Amino acid sequence: MMRVAAIQMRSKGTIEANCSDFERFVRQAAASGAEYVQTPEMTGILQKSRRVLFAQIKPQKDDALVKLGSSLAEELGIWLHIGSHAIRVGEEKAANRAFVFGPDGTLTNTYDKIHMFDVDLENGESWRESKVYQPGNKASVIDVAGARCGISICYDIRFPNLYRQQALAGAQILTAPSSFTRQTGQAHWHILMRSRAIENGAFMISAAQGGVHEDGRETFGHSLIVNPWGDVIAENEGEEPGVLIADIDLEDVMKVRQRIPNLVNQREFVLEDASERDNSRSEAAE
Repeated sequence: MMRVAAIQMRSKGTIEANCSDFERFVRQAAASGAEYVQTPEMTGILQKSRRVLFAQIKPQKDDALVKLGSSLAEELGIWLHIGSHAIRVGEEKAANRAFVFGPDGTLTNTYDKIHMFDVDLENGESWRESKVYQPGNKASVIDVAGARCGISICYDIRFPNLYRQQALAGAQILTAPSSFTRQTGQAHWHILMRSRAIENGAFMISAAQGGVHEDGRETFGHSLIVNPWGDVIAENEGEEPGVLIADIDLEDVMKVRQRIPNLVNQREFVLEDASERDNSRSEAAE
């Protein structure tokens, strides 16, 4: 058995305030016996204003949240996964970057969000993540507490091939720490998280942002832990911050993949445009 934690937050507009909340919740999760602790997307700062954001964020080597994450992981002897944090990578660009620290405080992996949330929603919400953030181009699968773990961030969840590649590389746990909008979360959150778990016969752990934030945005909450059969085994059933705990058995991954071996049953194929074929036949007949 492996005890895991997903921390739900309502991140504020300053890194200093969020470091305080982050530390409090991580200590609470570790006190509950969690070996692996995950926080949501944009743990360190949620800030719409580009000017205010860039006045606070720093390069990775100078960042206060990164330093705190390393020291907490070492002190508490846990695997600590900061779902993501804004890191300055240039004068005009940031990275939406995940961090995973080992129990000795070593930074074992970083991952920059690949898919940018550039959308226009029905209620007038419009987001252009690519104006601020530089997308990554490398997926990650790492060893965490004896498990193979795939790393992703939020909007990545809508691109299933990422998770299929991680599962084929041996991932038993998939992750999508998020700050889903309330609108998209109400429509799609549970479906997407359960689908990625079912498709790949893997656990899905997704810490979330929840509630109305200082910059006015509204996030959905409902941090989830889903088993390889697609059952929700733990959920923060609302928007309030808190620590979600579950015990997971990695043997369940093997059992589900043996029961429905779709990872090994998949076949290569060629996509044919049948309409073009039919048109060609019609022309030949004439």
